[in-house]
Amino acid sequence: MTEEAKRRVQNMAIFKVDPSFRGRSPYFVQLWWFVQATLFRGSPQLCYGFRRWLLRLFGAQVGVGAIIRPSVTVTYPWKVKIGDHSHIGDDVVLYSYGAITIGSCAVVSQRSYLCAGTHNFRSEAFELESYPIVIHDQAWLAADVFVAPGVTVGRGAVVGARSSVFADLPEFMICTGSPARPVRPRL
Repeated sequence: MTEEAKRRVQNMAIFKVDPSFRGRSPYFVQLWWFVQATLFRGSPQLCYGFRRWLLRLFGAQVGVGAIIRPSVTVTYPWKVKIGDHSHIGDDVVLYSYGAITIGSCAVVSQRSYLCAGTHNFRSEAFELESYPIVIHDQAWLAADVFVAPGVTVGRGAVVGARSSVFADLPEFMICTGSPARPVRPRL
């Protein structure tokens, strides 16, 4: 690679966020981040209904009986859908640059990170890109799981603690590792 080519690899001086990328105005985004930092995070642990209401107020689709801890971080709630009776644990990050769909009766355990956005590393402008994440019904992401942009976790799959998911995982399989791979059937 030439020196000129190396200089053009990534130039943050020309990086810009497309105004439509967030899906809402910058003021609305800032309002959500303020509400999340104060009312959402400051709510008592058992105020699940209140947090569901706040997320819905900002455009999230949240099912009946969903349990969402106050330490959860949601970048853009209007890009998030959480099914009935799902549990989102402490310190989970829903980095919703792209759509994140979590099915019914699914569990995303503590400190897991669902990352639906990345950068175009081949472009000098390093543009933001988004790819949807889908966690199907009855799936369980154990503690500290990383899910990469564009990944689908199949219905009833179990992803072992500290696994990293870079490719789709099949339904009803126990998957572990980095990268996570199916190791045996759940049932």
